[in-house]
Amino acid sequence: VPKSEALEDTKLAIDAGFRHIDSAYLYKNEEEVGLAIRSKIADGVVKRQDIFYTSKLWSTFHRPELVRPSLEESLKKLQLDYVDLYIIHYPVSLKPGGELIPKDDHGKVLFDTVDLCAMWEAMEKCKDAGLTKSIGVSNFNRRQLEMILNKPGLKYKPVCNQVECHPYLNQSKLLDFCKSKDIVLVAFSALGAQRDKIWVDQSSPVLLEDPVICALAKKHERSPALIALRYQLQRGVVVLAKSFSEKRIKENLQVFEFQLTSEDVKTLDGLNRNFRYDATPL
Repeated sequence: VPKSEALEDTKLAIDAGFRHIDSAYLYKNEEEVGLAIRSKIADGVVKRQDIFYTSKLWSTFHRPELVRPSLEESLKKLQLDYVDLYIIHYPVSLKPGGELIPKDDHGKVLFDTVDLCAMWEAMEKCKDAGLTKSIGVSNFNRRQLEMILNKPGLKYKPVCNQVECHPYLNQSKLLDFCKSKDIVLVAFSALGAQRDKIWVDQSSPVLLEDPVICALAKKHERSPALIALRYQLQRGVVVLAKSFSEKRIKENLQVFEFQLTSEDVKTLDGLNRNFRYDATPL
């Protein structure tokens, strides 16, 4: 997505009523997103405390001494004093350096070995320093979460775990575990995927064309996307909706205007096939 589009679409989203903005060092657009937020604050549309901004620690910054500098770099790009949530983007560590995905001369990815608990202690220090209000994780499984939760001297547990989650991958077991530990599950790729050839098998099913979802959309006189988003809210999942269309950005907010029945939710639960759209390039 062109950076100018990230700037304009963030402004559109704030004007439409969105207040939770999810970005990351990896996305290379924090300057534009930060500019959009600051311009809307300057216009009097929102105050800083109205915006919930999430950034993410990328895998080349996992070594404890690199965690805070990475967050400070994001804050410098954003020109904000703090983020509301800082999360570990991915549990796999990569060799530090200038490349986002470092590779050797043969094209093999260069991994790093970092103690997850030591990394988490560095995240806790970022919270203590006031650079972030909360800390969490992304793409973690139950075992990885338990490594942090069982860490001796744990000061702050992860407030959330952001994972791919949609009717074809409903993450019900992970959701139940997170709820039992008072950890919020946050869904990305909630509408399936954008079918990017780098990430997604082009022969994979299109979630929003699923006949069950389309039938429920017809029943409730809503779009298939709204059915997929509403499904998550009613399960107690925080859902992220990515769109670059002004019409769809506005439409997505209609998710609060209707409810699915318990039978509808059960029907959507039945679509689960443990199917992932987002394959990591690592």
